[in-house]
Amino acid sequence: MNTTKFKIAISILGICLLGMFGPAQAAEPVGAALCVSCHDEEDLPDMSNSPHAIGVKKPPMSAAAKALASRPMGDVLNSGAPDCITCHGASDKHAHKPPGPDLRPRPDRTFNKVFGKVSAIPEADRSRVCQSCHDKDSKRALWVGSQHQAADVACDSCHQVHTNKDKVLNKITQPDVCYTCHKEQRTQMNKPSHHPVPEGKMTCSDCHNTHGSAGPKLAKRDSTNATCYTCHAEKRGPFVHQHDPVAEDCSNCHTPHGSTVAAMLKTRAPLLCQQCHTPHVAGGVGALGAPVTAQTGGKNVANIWQGRSCMNCHTQVHGSNSPSATNATLPLLMR
Repeated sequence: MNTTKFKIAISILGICLLGMFGPAQAAEPVGAALCVSCHDEEDLPDMSNSPHAIGVKKPPMSAAAKALASRPMGDVLNSGAPDCITCHGASDKHAHKPPGPDLRPRPDRTFNKVFGKVSAIPEADRSRVCQSCHDKDSKRALWVGSQHQAADVACDSCHQVHTNKDKVLNKITQPDVCYTCHKEQRTQMNKPSHHPVPEGKMTCSDCHNTHGSAGPKLAKRDSTNATCYTCHAEKRGPFVHQHDPVAEDCSNCHTPHGSTVAAMLKTRAPLLCQQCHTPHVAGGVGALGAPVTAQTGGKNVANIWQGRSCMNCHTQVHGSNSPSATNATLPLLMR
């Protein structure tokens, strides 16, 4: 009799335990875990090494594991870390397809192109999702009102999230992303005289802050000259004899993305110089077609029109400290 009661008690206990733990084991995953149960490595690019990785396995080395756990995205040990839902929304209808429609509804928030179709979410709303995390530093402080923001460029127009290597963050591949819109600059960069962007030694973001700037053309500094001086410091001066167009704007003479003329000049000398300066005419020197006479001192117009042209004599075109201010000789930007 006692044995029978014991068996009944064991059965009841087993039923109770099954009721307690059975549903927990069979419960549907929630949150990002539900997303990755469908969106696995078969239909998503590998992003296991990116800052936005979700639930990746820790490497065997303890140091690497610690570094992985400190990532702002995909930190499975931090319940407050952003995940799929942070960007795409809860997307209940997408996760639990309602009966009837053949196609599964899209997530609440989609970005860029989804299965070949452009997102219907406005650019400002897509960027606002990114800004909920990426608005803590000065580089993005001037995004609102910037040229890109005013042109309805969203973060995902340039950046990729579901990848280990975002092209924009790589010095070599970044220009290709910019060239999708800035085609004129692609042409200029392929001219003989250019900044070493095609060679991979520079990239667009070395001079431009694409997220907004107080300077012209999204220059990183407050002016074109200040941006150029970050590399070309020897042109900054101050000089005893300043060349006014240089102090005003480097782009008065140079085209920064590339030119067919050496030193990325807009046009060759003396034509460039004569846009501001009257050509030498005393004694016919420099006057186009002037003959060599006694009045020219044996000088030929070839001295002006060939070789370094004006720079044969006026070598310090960016500014000169010679002659001194006390010298009666005119300041002609010579060495």
